[in-house]
Amino acid sequence: MTVNNYQVLVVDDEEEIRDAIEIYLKNEGITVLKAKDGIEALELLHEHEVHLMILDIMMPRLDGISATHKVREEKNIPIIILSAKSEDTDKILGLQVGADDYVTKPFNPMELVARVKSQLRRYVALGTFEGVNKVIDLNGLTLDQASKQVKVNDELVRLTPIEYKIVELLMVNAGRVFSINEIYERVWKEPNYNAENTVAVHIRKIREKIEIDAKNPRYLKVVWGIGYKMEK
Repeated sequence: MTVNNYQVLVVDDEEEIRDAIEIYLKNEGITVLKAKDGIEALELLHEHEVHLMILDIMMPRLDGISATHKVREEKNIPIIILSAKSEDTDKILGLQVGADDYVTKPFNPMELVARVKSQLRRYVALGTFEGVNKVIDLNGLTLDQASKQVKVNDELVRLTPIEYKIVELLMVNAGRVFSINEIYERVWKEPNYNAENTVAVHIRKIREKIEIDAKNPRYLKVVWGIGYKMEK
């Protein structure tokens, strides 16, 4: 899929911000849909093929956090949260409900475009850490690189693109311990920034999905003071 085939849904209650983002994305050949709140966004999502969403947090009728939660009930498309606040709590909350990335207002438009393109590349080309498509099985936890699916005891697990990439990295290299910074740089493909909170939130969400008891994980282990690994 070329960049010209991408369609991004921009959701913000400020028309100026929607229009500004549209200009920059269109310059990259990306088609843009626009919505002024979460309810309108969900309607457009059901009417069009959308490859990525940019969601403001503070919106009338249905805010970005609630909209993200509803989207994640059906779709695994990348979601970038826009936050007018710089507090980590907003960012962490967005990640907890299923967002893949966040950008704090006021933002650099070119940085947002770069993050959009990065997320789209991962969404379309999942499963390429080693360049070989295969099925990995770790005692009931399986990852199929061809279909980009993860299962626990043959039950399909719905992962976001970022969650999938973390699981794939750890499963392909089962037994190896990865530091938080290394996970961030390998998955996000950029120098680590606030990596600890970001990675920890995604790890917690992954455990909730793949572990029978998230507090006593069987597969995804923490190595205190070092990082995380997937048990062989």
